[in-house]
Amino acid sequence: MQAQAEMPVQGAETVEKILVVDDDPGIRDVVSEFLQRHGYQVDTAADGKEMERVLARGAVDLVVLDVMLPGEDGLAICRRLARPEGPSIIMLSAMGEETDRIVGLELGADDYVPKPCNPRELLARVRAVLRRRREPRADDSLDAACEFAGWRLDLVRHELRSPEGAVVNLSSGEFSLLRAFVERPQRVLSRDQLLEYARGPQSDAFDRAIDVQISRLRRKLDDSASGQELIRTVRNEGYIFTPKVSRTP
Repeated sequence: MQAQAEMPVQGAETVEKILVVDDDPGIRDVVSEFLQRHGYQVDTAADGKEMERVLARGAVDLVVLDVMLPGEDGLAICRRLARPEGPSIIMLSAMGEETDRIVGLELGADDYVPKPCNPRELLARVRAVLRRRREPRADDSLDAACEFAGWRLDLVRHELRSPEGAVVNLSSGEFSLLRAFVERPQRVLSRDQLLEYARGPQSDAFDRAIDVQISRLRRKLDDSASGQELIRTVRNEGYIFTPKVSRTP
């Protein structure tokens, strides 16, 4: 099902595009109409197949994605969509358990909203996620990449290359976390600090999500050949990124 998007407000340079994926037609209609009234262009889909047809027509800025979908579930879809160049993702779920939230966030979702949710709360989350997406980083124009222990993290292309030159795939959350580390090397960072640096001060994520994501990042940064531990746990304190980091244009 596709919602008819309102015309952009005259004078606006761009209208951000949102795709609402939910098998409940009532929720699709309420959410899409509310977001349209607040200036967004909105499409809807009932499942993963309809979502793919919408995405085939053009990129979207954000996907509001239900967890419980017929066929391919929302978590599997999130895993496919979560990449630095892909859309931002807000998960919706009637399951409010901490484990479900961790899984969604660690698969690359930018935020997680339990059902039933107030449309105004969802709008606030949408605005916050899209604001972080479009805000330029002050140091992007000065330093295009960081190098450490033979690795290279391209801050513009959101690309990580191993010492052998192979591209290592990172989810958007993993990229943000690694960036937080390389911008603050050889310093002990608490879980709260990492949450703020990686997800922003308004994030309602929690420290266990950081632990899980660091475990995934460690596996991708495995440097067993050199014996160097790039991310070290500091008991009762947090984590430290151990290598020296150099900036390159």
